[in-house]
Amino acid sequence: MKESRTVKTLGHHSLIELSGCDPEKLKRVVGVRRAMLEAARRANGTIVKAVFHAFSPWGVSGVVVIAESHLTIHTWPEHGYAAVDVFSCSPKLKQAEVRKWLAKEFGARRTKTVRLRRGPQAVG
Repeated sequence: MKESRTVKTLGHHSLIELSGCDPEKLKRVVGVRRAMLEAARRANGTIVKAVFHAFSPWGVSGVVVIAESHLTIHTWPEHGYAAVDVFSCSPKLKQAEVRKWLAKEFGARRTKTVRLRRGPQAVG
């Protein structure tokens, strides 16, 4: 007898491009950190830990580990650009809220999101 098994999606990963942002809002680690933590809260994320690093002369990279997975950001103020990733294995996380909040906070003129399903089916 042939075994039947269903492989389900383990999570969803959103790749968010924010461009035309206010460079001043992307330069400082304090503001970027605050915006990311609030984005996690607004999306119903349960914050576990946050780590951010400021680069010289400017730019920020950071990760917010949430019980539902993670949010990351990398900023290039000189280009008015931020790359944000949101991965979650929980349907309770409102990934679109992360995009909406960060676009507003950073004054993005353009946004683009690519959403991927993650799990064994993605490599099969």
